[in-house]
Amino acid sequence: MKPALVLVAAAAALFGLAPLASAAVDTPSAADFEQVPPENLLVIDTTKGRIWIEMTPDVAPLHVERLRLLAREGFYNNVKWHRVIDGFMAQTGDPTGTGEGESSHPDLKAEFTFRRGADTAFTPFVSPAGYPVGLHNSLPMVTQPDRFFTHSEDRKATAWAVYCPGVAGMARDDDPDSANSQFFLMRDYYPTLERRYSVWGRVVAGQDVVNSLNAGALPSGMVENPDLMLRVQVASDMAVAERPQVYRARPDGQAFKAAVADIMRQKGAEFSVCDVPVPMRIVDPA
Repeated sequence: MKPALVLVAAAAALFGLAPLASAAVDTPSAADFEQVPPENLLVIDTTKGRIWIEMTPDVAPLHVERLRLLAREGFYNNVKWHRVIDGFMAQTGDPTGTGEGESSHPDLKAEFTFRRGADTAFTPFVSPAGYPVGLHNSLPMVTQPDRFFTHSEDRKATAWAVYCPGVAGMARDDDPDSANSQFFLMRDYYPTLERRYSVWGRVVAGQDVVNSLNAGALPSGMVENPDLMLRVQVASDMAVAERPQVYRARPDGQAFKAAVADIMRQKGAEFSVCDVPVPMRIVDPA
C-alpha cells in the first residue's frame, strides 16, 4: 500500500483544494511543491501529537547544528514543555523542567540576523519603507533591499526572521550569547522578539499540536501538568520505512503567488506576512 499523502488544512484553504485525510495519491507537482530536505526536518513526537519543523541552517547554522546534535544524542526525549503561555509561545529543552537547565555543551553565539545573498531563496510580498518582507522557504523574514549587495564587501544584505506563529526561536538569559538547549515555538505573532532571539526554523505542520500544549498560569507560564516531547528526531536519521516526506509549497510558484495576491487584496493595508499560510503536503508512513 502506498503511504498516505496528507494535504494540510492551510494548503486546502490557500489553493481551494479539499483536505486529504488518508488518500494514496502521487507525489506533489514539482512546479508547486518542493521537498524539505530530510536533514533540515526536525520531527517532534509529543503527548499531543507530531510537530514537523523546517530548520534553516543558512539563517542560524550554529543553532541548527546544536538542534541536530541534541536530537541525535536523545537529549530531548521525554523532556517537558515546561513554560507555555497562551497568545505567546511554548518552551521546552530543559532536562530539569524548571527553566534553569541546559545541555553540557557550550553556549552558542547569537544569530539574531543573517546575511542574504543574491542566491538566497527569497520571495518578497511587500516592501514597507523599502525593506522587502516575504518568505525564505517557509520562514517569514525582512531584509535590506538588493541594492545593499553592491554596498558591502561580501555582496550580501542583512536579513532577519519575523516572529509569526510557528516560528522556532532559541531561549537564552540576559547574555545574548547564552542560548544552549532550550527553545520555543510561537503560538502567536510577537514582533518584540525580532533581532533579540535567534530563529532556527518554523513549524510547517503540527501547529495545532503546538497550540494544544498544556499552558501555565501567568505571569510565569510554568506548567503544573506539562506535556512531553516523547521523541525528537532529524528526519534523515529515521529508518526509510518510517521517515516522513514533507513537501512545501514553492513561494515562487504561480499558484502560491496568486493566492497571496488574493490575501493581500482582502487584507489591504492590514496585510502581514503572518497572514500567509505555507501549504504543506506530508507523506507520513506513521
